[in-house]
Amino acid sequence: MDFTFKEEQQQFADALRRWIDKDYGFEARRKIIHSDAGVSDAAWSQLVELGMTALPVPEAQGGFDGSAVDMMVVMQELGRGLVVEPYFATMLGAQFLKLAGGQEALLEQVASGSLKLACALGEQQSRYDLADVATMASPSHTITGTKTVVVHGGQAGAFIVSARTRGAQREREGIALYVVQRDAAGVTVTDYRTLDGQRAATVRFDGAQATPLRGGWDVLEAAADYGNTLLCAEAIGAMDAIFAATLEYLKTRKQFGVPIGQFQALQHRMADMFIHLEQARSMAMLAAVKVSSDDAEERRRVASAAKVRVGQAAKFVGQQAVQLHGGMGVTDELPAAHHFKRLTMIGLTLGDVDHHLERFAHEPGFTAGQ
Repeated sequence: MDFTFKEEQQQFADALRRWIDKDYGFEARRKIIHSDAGVSDAAWSQLVELGMTALPVPEAQGGFDGSAVDMMVVMQELGRGLVVEPYFATMLGAQFLKLAGGQEALLEQVASGSLKLACALGEQQSRYDLADVATMASPSHTITGTKTVVVHGGQAGAFIVSARTRGAQREREGIALYVVQRDAAGVTVTDYRTLDGQRAATVRFDGAQATPLRGGWDVLEAAADYGNTLLCAEAIGAMDAIFAATLEYLKTRKQFGVPIGQFQALQHRMADMFIHLEQARSMAMLAAVKVSSDDAEERRRVASAAKVRVGQAAKFVGQQAVQLHGGMGVTDELPAAHHFKRLTMIGLTLGDVDHHLERFAHEPGFTAGQ
């Protein structure tokens, strides 16, 4: 499979990498995550200036109408650079708006960088089942309920919220989508830092007024698959970085008077890491190509297969990197430790390996005779 990006895509990636190397290095990032805000307004402004927020937005709303493959280029660099700004949450929210349609004004704000979004989908009891929704929506479009682990919920100006209008708690029928403004009456946000340095929030809605979006479960599922595609791309960037750091360490760390990279056993482990990484890269690219497919069954299969393979690779590559670095592999001072934490959190976002393996197995055609 050809992983060569187009010239303009590579230029986009190069511009983003230059900014990260110059202004968003490891020490700069540590200062940001330990600040009260946990994010940087200056960094967000730079992402806007580079055109990152406009990339997936339709041209009619001031964007570049970028594809999922274009977004893969960006997410890889953000993963490599451990960027903690609310980019993923906002772009996932923008995908909801695009799929629902009729939200041109909000998309224009996203493209300009003036609006950050967060997707309030999960609940305390739901784990990875996005259909397990207890939050209720009234006929007058008021929302009551609590959403948990809302990625960058504390930094958002508006929320994409799943709520139930009818049906039992785990039924897909009756799920509707809404936009709720952060400053709406009845919205309470509790912000906190996660183990990978990102931010998340518990968001409580007490009769908060909402704007309904078109579409229900179908839009929710399609947007979640798109989100998983972005996460897979970010994981590839993080694994690229952790692999390169481990290889460099093996070349410089000496034992018995020679670099430990000369030991054949460690060379074999690096080869295994490389194989896992390249297989994951193949699946991430396939997901980026297929996530916009008109065939919903194909989209679901590929998105879940990618999340499974990337999740397996992330665990293997991360664990091997920590072991090959020795005790320092888990220290806060080493970027590899932070990459491993981020890879772990990616694996737990929008469904882990077991969840997507089960989802893949339940898709038509998996069992012989279907």
